[in-house]
Amino acid sequence: MTFYTDTFPTPCGPFSVAVTTTGAVTATAFGKPQALRKRLQKCHLLSDTQSEIGDFKCHLIGDIDRTAIVRNQVLEYFSGTRKNFKLKLAPAGTRFQQSVWTALQDIPFGKTVSYGQIAKRIKLPSAARAVGRANSTNPICLIVPCHRVIGADGSLTGFAFGAKIKRALLELEGSIRPTAV
Repeated sequence: MTFYTDTFPTPCGPFSVAVTTTGAVTATAFGKPQALRKRLQKCHLLSDTQSEIGDFKCHLIGDIDRTAIVRNQVLEYFSGTRKNFKLKLAPAGTRFQQSVWTALQDIPFGKTVSYGQIAKRIKLPSAARAVGRANSTNPICLIVPCHRVIGADGSLTGFAFGAKIKRALLELEGSIRPTAV
């Protein structure tokens, strides 16, 4: 299995992306390529040594042409001209994780919801903690907007890339007030 990758600068630091041979986004990460490699490993799509996984050998190949559509849409988001991503997605996960990640995509730009609200949306109202876990394993951050999920008390909890980036994204979207410098 081959993933095509790119890392490019954003106002929140480097952003890395991996796409399949069909151009579907399979993982993203705030950070350099090592952060993307960790995301792919967490999804069991890449081993620690890039050796065989099942019947597949996994390879990461830098390719700015294959990832250009993702880079362009992410940069449009940061410039304020894009509120919705229009990309093919291929996140690897369980049926439950997939249901949570689909629900995340329904959170509008500029809005936030709690873990409990997502649990209700997927018709499992007592599964807020499980939703939190699925949210934390979302392999396609930003594009699948896990940053829009906050604690029931309004706290900015649980973002894999830290509260500073989560706050910056929510400020950009206008869902929270900017902090004084």
